[in-house]
Amino acid sequence: MNTPARYRTRTGALLMLGIVLATLTEAIASTVLALGRSDIIGDTYATPDEFAWLDVGYVALKLIGFMTAPWMMQRFTARNVLIGATLAMGVACCVAAITARLDLLIALRIIQGFAGGALLVAGQVIIFRAYSRSLQPFLQALFAMGAVVASATLAPALQGWLIDSQAWTWIFFSVVPLALAATGLLLLADHPVPANTRSRPFDLPGVLLVSASLFCFTYVLSQGSRWDWFEEPRILLLTMLGTTALLAFLGQQILAGERGLFDFTVFKSSDFSFAFIVSFVAGAALFGSAFLIPAFALSVLAFTPTDAGLLLLPSGGFFIGSLLIAAWLFTFRDVPPVATVPFGILLIMASMWMLSGSTSESGADDMMTAILLRGLGLGFLFLSITLIAFSDLNSRNLACGIGLFNTGRQLGGLMGVAGLQTLIEHHVASNGVVLGANVTPGGHALIERLTNTTAMLAGKGMDPAAAGRAATSLLEKVVSRQAAVIAFDTAFFYVALLFVVAAPMLVGIKIILARYAKAHSH
Repeated sequence: MNTPARYRTRTGALLMLGIVLATLTEAIASTVLALGRSDIIGDTYATPDEFAWLDVGYVALKLIGFMTAPWMMQRFTARNVLIGATLAMGVACCVAAITARLDLLIALRIIQGFAGGALLVAGQVIIFRAYSRSLQPFLQALFAMGAVVASATLAPALQGWLIDSQAWTWIFFSVVPLALAATGLLLLADHPVPANTRSRPFDLPGVLLVSASLFCFTYVLSQGSRWDWFEEPRILLLTMLGTTALLAFLGQQILAGERGLFDFTVFKSSDFSFAFIVSFVAGAALFGSAFLIPAFALSVLAFTPTDAGLLLLPSGGFFIGSLLIAAWLFTFRDVPPVATVPFGILLIMASMWMLSGSTSESGADDMMTAILLRGLGLGFLFLSITLIAFSDLNSRNLACGIGLFNTGRQLGGLMGVAGLQTLIEHHVASNGVVLGANVTPGGHALIERLTNTTAMLAGKGMDPAAAGRAATSLLEKVVSRQAAVIAFDTAFFYVALLFVVAAPMLVGIKIILARYAKAHSH
């Protein structure tokens, strides 16, 4: 007996809505530390070193979730992995909202990270398996709204408002109803019959090696700038251990063949290989700019968490708009996905170049045009590389391809943020020295400014001696603030420069891979 078309359409819509709500739980959990950092440190009495494990634990286990999700889906089906991961995320966030114990929060962040990685891979696999190829541009655009747009624009706005109006615990509480709703919808909806693929045995050595490598690299990339990189023996040691574990993993996978953790036949597709390389650059642009803009607003422009979160919100609308425009072009105008990649890159470059002209007097209105352009560019870039990456993969290696692609994007983001943090720290210090050297003791302009400031403070009732000291202190703050402005402007410029350097390289790689594929197809 055939299932009525109307019923199939309704259950298909329920399935898609359930997947998007599940990705929203990860979007909120993954960005909770961006604006809530100082509040959580205050409530848990954590040192910066202790607090770092909340971040490292989440990201490292998310990456491990990406890598192990394909094996889990062979054992438990993609639907069961998605439901289990969503429930685990909801429970972990619920407990995190009612505790201030640091050790328990670290354990919960580890659970959230692993669940987040698994649910993102499982959700995207189900979309590719459950729906026809012709629907993929629009459905992948919807998936990106939950997985990428929400974490880059919507989640910071929600979190900023919750921190200012309630408390950071409400960020975790907000995940719980989403997780419950997603689970209910996924249980109600039809799901695709799992592909008949031979189940791989559990590759314990491979899992241990790749987990050790990802953990080491996550710690190095997220904490390296704090410790001045290789000046700290711990960072050098973890870098060497991570590299050794990665090389050992690759060697072990070659020897294990079909019994290994990963199916590396995905790299036989030149399109996937190209998109995997692009994912590092796209991740650096997405995570790097998402770090820079709120950091600049909070630390230099003195925005509140709510205002800093709202700064990125309008770009979410443009991000969604460009995703839908790109999906329409690919579906109804037969435009190849690779065609919008250069357009996306140019828009992101333009937005970062515009932001590099920001000043200490800049406000939300001054930055908005650039922020909206960033949203447009990211939409055109992300949908394109997603469709390029997975169009040639089959049901056997699709999950591995999605896991690897997400790993590349996350590692690219870690590299981008780490590089920008280091750049800002070094430039703030060097700019402060240069600006300070030009504040000449005894200079006419300096004496005039200090005199005027002292007179103003004394006119408001301050003791003349104290007013003089306060005037000097205010001048030092102005110099420090200007040093930070120049450092952030340089960082914005470097993100634009990343694409100037990367774009020709990516074109060259695309040509080489296309020729290689053509030569081996005969």
